[in-house]
Amino acid sequence: MRGLSEGLKPRGLQILLGYTDYDMAEEERLIEQFLRRRPEAIVVTGGRHTPRARRMLENSGIPVIETWDLPDDPIGHVVGFSNADAVRGMVDHFVAKGLTRIAFIGGDMTRDTRGADRRAGFVAAMQAHGLDSTRLIAVGVPPISMREGAEAMGRLLEVMPDTQAVICVSDLSAFGALTECQRRLVNVPDDLWIAGFGDYEIAEISVPALTTINPFPRDIGARTAELILAMRDGKQDAPVRIAIAPELLIRKSTG
Repeated sequence: MRGLSEGLKPRGLQILLGYTDYDMAEEERLIEQFLRRRPEAIVVTGGRHTPRARRMLENSGIPVIETWDLPDDPIGHVVGFSNADAVRGMVDHFVAKGLTRIAFIGGDMTRDTRGADRRAGFVAAMQAHGLDSTRLIAVGVPPISMREGAEAMGRLLEVMPDTQAVICVSDLSAFGALTECQRRLVNVPDDLWIAGFGDYEIAEISVPALTTINPFPRDIGARTAELILAMRDGKQDAPVRIAIAPELLIRKSTG
């Protein structure tokens, strides 16, 4: 939001923000409300929508930019990355370091489509390496909290205590998982590796600092703003697909 706002502000454009709470039905309702206000563009997070929401966006007659995803069938313009590929890269790194028993912690994947893509990337990577891909712990409604991350880690330690590494759907859940390990005197990373997703500030200042994936959210917002202004000025008509390359940040919570 900061990158998008900073890019639009010099041209006198303001953002009207709607929060979907990971609910596609709520997204549909917000899209309908926003279109009544005659916006100059609509930016949506994610590439999956209800059929009606998609029809409204397709028929809106204004630029539509889907972000934080690389949908196979985009509505218009895209500025994002593959959540699945980002997690695949993390799994590949762990396996290259000799780990074979890796788990994934996430929330309700029917609501969090990007979280579902991250889990799908985990499963695909584990299967590609010929490893067990069933160490999956789901807890809570997205976005899952630090408390729910701790709850999930407690469950994992009880039912799959031989797990060597855990990839969490977000840095917040990873921090919760880390604190649960500290409560149970499980040493990270000597006994267990933990990684998150998002490169939140908490990941960098936790002890140990959390390995994570930086999806460059500010760049996504800035590139989206540039695209909106280019279309507004008549310099861009054809659909654009801008792929951002996330960065794997190895920190002290893993080897």
